Amino acid sequence: MAFASQAHQISLKLWPPSQSTRLTLIERMAKNLTTPSTISRKYGLLSKEEAEVDAKQIEQLAFDVASQHHQKEADGDGSSAVLLYAKESSKLMLEVLKRGPRVTEEGADISTENGRAPQGSVFDISGGERAFIEAKEAEDLLRPLSEPGNSFNRICFSNRSFGLEAALVANPILSSMKHQLTEVDLSDFVAGRPEAEALQVMNIFSSALEGCNLRYLDLSNNALGEKGIRAFAALIKSQHNLEGLYLINDGISEEAAVAVSELLPSTEKLKVLQFHNNMTGDLGALAIAKIVKRSLLLEDFKCSSTRVDAEGGVALAEALATCTCMKKLDLRDNMFGVEAGVALSKALLALTGLTEVYLNYLNLEDEGTEAIANALKESAPSLEVLDMAGNDITAKGASSLAGCILAKQFLTKLNLAENELKDEGAILIAKAIETGHGQLNEVDISTNAIRRAGARLLAQAVVNKPGFKLLNLNGNFISDEGIDEVKKIFKSLPTVLGPLDENDPEGEDFREDGDDGDEDDELESRLKGLEIKNDV
Repeated sequence: MAFASQAHQISLKLWPPSQSTRLTLIERMAKNLTTPSTISRKYGLLSKEEAEVDAKQIEQLAFDVASQHHQKEADGDGSSAVLLYAKESSKLMLEVLKRGPRVTEEGADISTENGRAPQGSVFDISGGERAFIEAKEAEDLLRPLSEPGNSFNRICFSNRSFGLEAALVANPILSSMKHQLTEVDLSDFVAGRPEAEALQVMNIFSSALEGCNLRYLDLSNNALGEKGIRAFAALIKSQHNLEGLYLINDGISEEAAVAVSELLPSTEKLKVLQFHNNMTGDLGALAIAKIVKRSLLLEDFKCSSTRVDAEGGVALAEALATCTCMKKLDLRDNMFGVEAGVALSKALLALTGLTEVYLNYLNLEDEGTEAIANALKESAPSLEVLDMAGNDITAKGASSLAGCILAKQFLTKLNLAENELKDEGAILIAKAIETGHGQLNEVDISTNAIRRAGARLLAQAVVNKPGFKLLNLNGNFISDEGIDEVKKIFKSLPTVLGPLDENDPEGEDFREDGDDGDEDDELESRLKGLEIKNDV
């Protein structure tokens, strides 16, 4: 059958990993070792320098163990070596975290907060219920910032709505300490104010903070539009060292996007750029693409739910090709279509450091999906999250997608919900994840017209994976007998199987005579011969 021939085209040698894969793993482990966590709060946080040394040692030890294992395999494809490599790396990294930071000869702890300031330097008034702030309360709230010699370098005024009088109180305080600020969060700080007053407040804060040397600036949730962006012109134009800029849910229209592009003086150090939930459209995307193209160190780009169609999608895709440091890419909920999907696939070949990719609800269809899957298969060796829900993917597109998934042995989360995979596509995905993938803990393949055979094989593919947390099969066409079989597979792990309350055993699929049992048996018989091979 056609699916068998497509599956036979998938060819992959999993061991040994390439040098770039090994280096990427080292980088990921070093980052994890310097990221605050429950363990680090107990045992202490490693410095960047110490983490890099430990990460290299961990990787080499894990590589040696996995290589010795691979040599003992007669005709192995390397999948078990990859699994051992990942397990050994995780085990050794946990040991280092529990060991905690070493100390200097003088006995001082050499750990840091990964380059960020100590927690004591944060001034945050965002806690509690949203509230309007007037002059008297502003004086009381901001008094700590007026104290001579205070060490605050990060401020968060989110969740409090500043009126004009409160802004005038804040003005001299912020002006006096702006030389020490590195992070400013003014998200949702004029909520409920009339437009004229809100713009005045923005102008006051902008003038007060003009010239400060910020690393991170968050202006989200302020319904800025072009007027709001230009109200912050003085602040934005004075920023030459920004590493993170957040403009989420700000009414960023075409004109507002153009204003951001015009005002932002430098993106040489920009690592995070987020435009989620705006009204940017194609023409606005062209302006954002200009920013992206000159942000060569960009690691985290979010331009989701921004009403971007094919033209803007192509422009963003072409710009992304220059962002070779990209780790997290989120373009979900736009109308890119096949053309932009193909353009994006070309950019993805250059983004070898990707760990998270969110491309759901982009109208990619099979052609766009195949192009992206084939590109990701060749790049992004350490991909952890792949989300391609809601793209009208059928079993035809699932063949290339399965090849990509098979190559991504570090995947932790896979979301293919709301497509049209049916059982033929589901079995290709099941075959791709059944071997290796020791870190995979969540698979969502709901609402795909999957029936009894596909559901059972997906369940069997994940049930024995260590640490697996959730298989979502809801919203499919699984028969009552099929539901019973799947539940039996997860009998000892009932919480791992997601709810099935929206499953429709009478759903219209490709059956016509209503004889569900016989058709399922025949289908499963055909699907058993469907294999993904790893021939070199």
